[in-house]
Amino acid sequence: MSIRWKFLLSYAAMLVVPLLLLIITAMLMSIVYHGDVQSLKSTYESKFEGMEENDTRNLIKHTFLQNTDLLTDTAFLNELSADMLKKNTSVYIRSEDQTLFASEDLKLKQGLIDHLPGYKGDRSHIEPIRQQFNNEWYQVGQFDLLSKDAKPVSIFFLTPIDPLVQFVRTFFPTLFLITLVILVLTHTLLTKYMSRRIIRPLLELRKATKRVTEGDLDFQVEINGKDELGQLGMAFEEMRYRLQQSILIQQQYETNRKELITNISHDLKTPITAIKGYVDGILEGIADSPEKNEKYMRTIAAKAGEMDHLINELFLYSKLDMQKLPFSFESVRIIPFLNDWAEELKVELEKQEVALNIEMTGGEEVWVTVDRDSFKRVLGNIIQNSLKYMDKLEKKITVHSWQEAAQFILAIEDNGPGIPPEATEHIFERFYRGEQSRNTHTGGSGLGLAIAKQIIAGHGGTIYANSTEGIGTIIYIALPIVKGDIGDEPNHIDC
Repeated sequence: MSIRWKFLLSYAAMLVVPLLLLIITAMLMSIVYHGDVQSLKSTYESKFEGMEENDTRNLIKHTFLQNTDLLTDTAFLNELSADMLKKNTSVYIRSEDQTLFASEDLKLKQGLIDHLPGYKGDRSHIEPIRQQFNNEWYQVGQFDLLSKDAKPVSIFFLTPIDPLVQFVRTFFPTLFLITLVILVLTHTLLTKYMSRRIIRPLLELRKATKRVTEGDLDFQVEINGKDELGQLGMAFEEMRYRLQQSILIQQQYETNRKELITNISHDLKTPITAIKGYVDGILEGIADSPEKNEKYMRTIAAKAGEMDHLINELFLYSKLDMQKLPFSFESVRIIPFLNDWAEELKVELEKQEVALNIEMTGGEEVWVTVDRDSFKRVLGNIIQNSLKYMDKLEKKITVHSWQEAAQFILAIEDNGPGIPPEATEHIFERFYRGEQSRNTHTGGSGLGLAIAKQIIAGHGGTIYANSTEGIGTIIYIALPIVKGDIGDEPNHIDC
């Protein structure tokens, strides 16, 4: 038997067997509580089609509230009661402690009538309640109003509740536990069977895959059988052998290029799929109004803009990675340069209600060699990355600087959600995104910090991060000082 049929049969068993056992268990419990099979049959036959809540409200609104004389109109009430009894609902009308009207079936149920709720207030509607009488349950709806002579009147609609429904409500915990036990036992037995026939060969393949991942190709995969698993084992063994032969020849190839193509395809697929969907919507006439058509076109334009931005980022990263992006280096006084940048940044952050603190310690004559445009791009990528994940009510970004040996250290700190320790060392890898950012609200190309790392490396510096979850993240940039020395005067700007 092929693995396909094994899966189909096992899945069918997982569905059918618990269902049959559940039905049998429910029938046995019903027989225990109701006496015999005939009682069970009568229980199901006793299901009713009760009157809907909205119907009763409309009845009160369009009859008794408009004409209170109907409360004492015996002919009308008898006709109403007959119609209601067809829907298995009885009518009882009470004024103070006096009965104005009662359906025929209620005359022998005085105990049920005596326990009906009291008058609540004019035109008040009481949500239906459940009430028991002689081992029978009723759903009771109550409507209160004033009669023509301003006496309080309560109108009751009483509908028997299906015994099976009451039974399920009463014994639901027991039924639930029995169902749970049945499902656990069934799945345990089926899983044991699956582990012998299917799971074990898959585990062998997983072990073999792990060894290949670790670079160990000096072994053989032994999976026997003529089904799909056996064929898969033979195909895996053939792949392992060929990989072992080819890896000796192709070790010099750069696997990063293949990863880059995979990541490009992944990140371009989302906007392309969205564009195709909206174009199909326009072609198929879903955008049947100028407003919808404009909305679709704007969405297509936005998605195309995302693709254009991603392609530009990829092009820039590729040039940086191949060291084919020329830098226009010049020596600048870093503190004034950063102050000018901070003034520009201040305007943008004020629009987003983000506080900016610039706390740079140093003199005006500390010189660093940078490409102005590229270095500003690094700063912009870091700021945008911080803003993207801001989750505090009071958003804040702080910029520090100091000298450490012969390096100028720039630290950009935010009070965002922080990064898990295991992810901190990966944030400068291309296309890497922490799990919390994998959503439609943040998005991003995943290249911003990778581009920043490449640019800083081209400047002869380093960039790294330190983060605490729930507190924030600090990105550090270290650049070699060309000339000058750090003074003691603080240059402090609060924005």
